Amino acid sequence: MEKPTPKDSFSLRVPDVEIDPMFLERWSRRSISDAPLSRDIVRALFEAARWAPSASNSQPWLFVYANDPETLANVRELIRPSNQRWALRAPLLVFVFARKFDPETRQPLRTGAFDTGAAWFSLALQGAKLGLVTHAMGGIHHEKTFDVLGVPESEFESMAAIAIGYPAAKDVLPEDLANRETPSQRKPQHEFAFHGRYVPPAAR
Repeated sequence: MEKPTPKDSFSLRVPDVEIDPMFLERWSRRSISDAPLSRDIVRALFEAARWAPSASNSQPWLFVYANDPETLANVRELIRPSNQRWALRAPLLVFVFARKFDPETRQPLRTGAFDTGAAWFSLALQGAKLGLVTHAMGGIHHEKTFDVLGVPESEFESMAAIAIGYPAAKDVLPEDLANRETPSQRKPQHEFAFHGRYVPPAAR
């Protein structure tokens, strides 16, 4: 088991407008230490998710997590091989689901996935504040998650999994992944934020 590495002292990302540094410092590492996380840290992550906003306060998110040898062994098969190459080191794996229907009216929850995304990012920012890596991935066997994790497919949609742990040196990764281990950049605002009306790329 490795000791966590210190948090980065600088960021390769430069915003066009001044924003809180937490948005730049959080990035989806693959180099994760296998050092265990305390119960208090795990609870803090889900407490942050708890306070995310949702339509009509429906709170449609569901998290199923594994953080001990028995539960981790049970869920690792749900991760696709391309992600197993790095994610299996994580001491905490979280599987994220969004409720499909309002439990009282049975009407479709149109914003269920949207609201669940807010809960995931609340968790991610809390993780960043605690010096953790929180790397979400869609590359899982979604169809298997329901049976393995006991989640009713009729009520929930499988959204993603999250590998969580302290950051590690990139040399814990296979060489090809280590070479890619750097913060990614983002599209400029003019490609996704429009005043008044959307203008397709061909018409700009």
